[in-house]
Amino acid sequence: MDALETRHLEDGVQVAETIESCKTWADLGSGGGFPGLVVAICKPEARVTLVESDQRKAVFLRRAAAELKLNVAVQSARIESIPPLLTDVISARALAPLDRLIPLAYRHGRHDTRYVFPKGSRYKEELSEARKNWRFEIDVLPSRTDKDAVILIMENILDTQILKKFHV
Repeated sequence: MDALETRHLEDGVQVAETIESCKTWADLGSGGGFPGLVVAICKPEARVTLVESDQRKAVFLRRAAAELKLNVAVQSARIESIPPLLTDVISARALAPLDRLIPLAYRHGRHDTRYVFPKGSRYKEELSEARKNWRFEIDVLPSRTDKDAVILIMENILDTQILKKFHV
């Protein structure tokens, strides 16, 4: 509770502020609603989908979204098992290292989707591992709440295994 304002709320606000405007946003592994619920508050014009497999957490997310009258849908299932969401923006906080996170998020994106991933001090190592199997454009923004953390904005993600098959 001591870190609620800075660690969770302000982190969610800075994630939301990385994207100027969008119509749809998906937050994968939403947990207690950070950053997903905060994004929905900051971007009332966007339809926000929260994906959370833990049923208790999904019930909480639905109730919080209803109480706050947010434009939110909650999918209480595993990320791999739901149909592709094909949203403008996809975020995930503390879900998995990039080399495991990218394939989970990628199947829910489109060619123009932007991916917003808050990461800690090991982000350079994660990027190095991810680049072994993925090609992408990236902006690295410093976190306002943690001097060792960043927010990765990724675009134009391509699976290098597929590219190799086509000799690209």
